[in-house]
Amino acid sequence: MAMLFKLGQVVMTAGVEALINDKQGELSHIDLSKILNRHQSGDDGDTCTEDKQANQFAIKQGDLRIMSVYKLTSVTLWVITEHNRSYTTILLPEEY
Repeated sequence: MAMLFKLGQVVMTAGVEALINDKQGELSHIDLSKILNRHQSGDDGDTCTEDKQANQFAIKQGDLRIMSVYKLTSVTLWVITEHNRSYTTILLPEEY
């Protein structure tokens, strides 16, 4: 997969970290690097048509935020790369 943009520093919210640390939780077995690779290669997951178009424009333009949505079995993750590509955050929708 071609990487279309830089992620910058990758961080996660406390909610995502708690789910990763919950050995009974869905995220305890998830490889977040695969989700980040999908995001960085332009696979924005379960975003709506408008957000997919906005992401494509942001990748070409280079100075707009890029957001992906990944709906897992019981958890939805958002991945947001900031407009200046300084950092990428993995978060739960309710933490936005």
